[in-house]
Amino acid sequence: MLINFTKMHGLGNDFVVIDATQQAIKLTTKQIQFIADRRFGVGCDQLLLVEPADSQDVDFRYRIFNADGGEVEQCGNGARCFARFVRDQGLTDKNCIPVSTNTGKITLQVLDNGLVRVDMGTPYLQPAEIPFVSEQQETVYTVKSILGNSTKTYELGVVSVGNPHAVMLVESVDNAPVDTVGAELESHPQFPNRVNVGFMQVVNESNIRLRVYERGAGETKACGTGACAAVVSGILRGLLAEKVVVNLPGGELDIQWQGMGKPVYMTGPAETVFIGSMTL
Repeated sequence: MLINFTKMHGLGNDFVVIDATQQAIKLTTKQIQFIADRRFGVGCDQLLLVEPADSQDVDFRYRIFNADGGEVEQCGNGARCFARFVRDQGLTDKNCIPVSTNTGKITLQVLDNGLVRVDMGTPYLQPAEIPFVSEQQETVYTVKSILGNSTKTYELGVVSVGNPHAVMLVESVDNAPVDTVGAELESHPQFPNRVNVGFMQVVNESNIRLRVYERGAGETKACGTGACAAVVSGILRGLLAEKVVVNLPGGELDIQWQGMGKPVYMTGPAETVFIGSMTL
């Protein structure tokens, strides 16, 4: 099977994007893992499929697969790349593009300056919606992790922006235990679908630094949904303003949230690296 693809990135969070609007493409877990492999395949954090619309109120269906082959609900950096891809490939000439995901509809807007603004929808805060095992909704949850004979306690903001995130405050992201604690919490039993773990340093009410350990991919250069979740959690904790610049290892995202019942807006770049084809 010959597959044409485009390699893209959003702040270093990189993707292999495949057009499945003209032909039915069904990839196995092993094939996705091979494509994502940075030594034997193309290399990416996630693989994105552009599929035909599955309802009348959207223009495309947007599917995301992590490097381990598992399908996930949402990816903010991928959404921006998706918008640039369908425009660059001539699949649409619209600036405002509604697409469906596994958790509902989002709207992508290609701006005149080339940046992409994404309406990520209203964040989910109820534990059952995230999903997160808890008897009641809190702003900050105390989560215990038992490793061998030791028990560790973490204070986490828990938010879903189409996919589940746990947000931890740290004094400095430079020294944050991203790999160890991220891997520890990713599969914590209180997160039935696993979780992305964000390590947030508040610089001031309008600026944060953030590193994210993504489930199925490990730490990435940037995570769009992670940036949204961190800002939502920070606002709920009374630490942040409505508009926040999120500084990630790969660059900056602008996040805006006006509070309960309102959608989260994310604005940032999306870049094409190269195009190619491969035989599976």
